[in-house]
Amino acid sequence: GEALIARYEVDPHYLRYIVLKGPVCLDGVSLTVTARDEHSFAVSLVQFTQTHTTLTRRQTGARVNLETDIMARYVEQLLEQRAAT
Repeated sequence: GEALIARYEVDPHYLRYIVLKGPVCLDGVSLTVTARDEHSFAVSLVQFTQTHTTLTRRQTGARVNLETDIMARYVEQLLEQRAAT
């Protein structure tokens, strides 16, 4: 089967933790970011993911649960702590 590219718009506060080729988790499904701009990011949904998750059954504009890369958040926290000292 063919992969499907899905694009998600995200609040800029969360988008800063999303990097190209980095991990995101959408509704409990771990995926790799394939594209990113200042308002959104995209992931590729392979046939297995399309069949075994609910991501392709969502309406356009529907909200999904987003988890960003924890390492990016750790780095940000360390940099903030360093700047404060």
